[in-house]
Amino acid sequence: MLITASTPTAPPVTRMPRLLPLVAWLSFIAETLIIGTGGAVRLTGSGLGCPTWPTCTPESLVATPEMGIHGVIEFGNRTLTGLVGILALIVVILVWRMRRARRDLFVMALIVLGGVVAQAIVGGITVLTGLNPFIVGFHYVVSLVLVCVCAAFLARMKEPAAPRIRVVPTWYAGLAHATTAVLAVTIAFGVLTTGAGPHSGDAAAGRNGFNAEILEHVHAWPGYTLLALTLVLVGVAWAKRLRPRTWISVLLLAEAVQIAVGLYQARNGLPEIAVGVHMVLAALTAATMTVVILRLKAPVPAEDVATSH
Repeated sequence: MLITASTPTAPPVTRMPRLLPLVAWLSFIAETLIIGTGGAVRLTGSGLGCPTWPTCTPESLVATPEMGIHGVIEFGNRTLTGLVGILALIVVILVWRMRRARRDLFVMALIVLGGVVAQAIVGGITVLTGLNPFIVGFHYVVSLVLVCVCAAFLARMKEPAAPRIRVVPTWYAGLAHATTAVLAVTIAFGVLTTGAGPHSGDAAAGRNGFNAEILEHVHAWPGYTLLALTLVLVGVAWAKRLRPRTWISVLLLAEAVQIAVGLYQARNGLPEIAVGVHMVLAALTAATMTVVILRLKAPVPAEDVATSH
């Protein structure tokens, strides 16, 4: 059949598959869980529980009884990576037919799937370099970014495919973006602090060479700045009834809990469970900030779009 300019084309599919919300939420939860299991690998000294990659040992794909609990923990984390990848692939398949109408969802689904593949490779490099603290830190940051992309997917999934306009004052949007930058700085110094601390993932693994005690204080400064800026955003959002007010309040709560956990771990010798909670909370805080930024805009009502045309 010869296709010409006058040949009718099928309209883009806009109906969302019924399974998509469930699988998208499972993908978000799995991405968060893998940060927790990755933290467990480091905090239990199991970073080299599987000393090679992509197999667990040169002779075995899976952990062997001789490797003990460290092999089980490290291989368990690798297995969860497979589950994360499967869920990401299913999300891509589910949004495939909608890719024209919901290009935003399709692109984010591809980013997550590609990120999972990249994460597996970075994880292999981490093992092959003997848990280099900078690569371990990068591994964590990429995981955190994928959690944020999954959160963005969930937030945009609930909204119609329409142009978006800013629904907050310009200065408020600027302050929110500045707060995001402060959060990024806080997380970056947190990663460096962990890379200088005692939880290396293996007794033989090196540290990044920075003074952990000094970094603890440097890490706290942007953290308190973040809290102060968020308080301003919360106060204004509720006073002016701005769209992000609920999520900015959730962000404030997450930051308060995160600071409390940080103070507890710093004053109690960095207990493993507290450090692990701190790592997961950082990712959830970043995911909440992602939703706050998205809520600075809202879809244009359908009747307004029709009128403009």
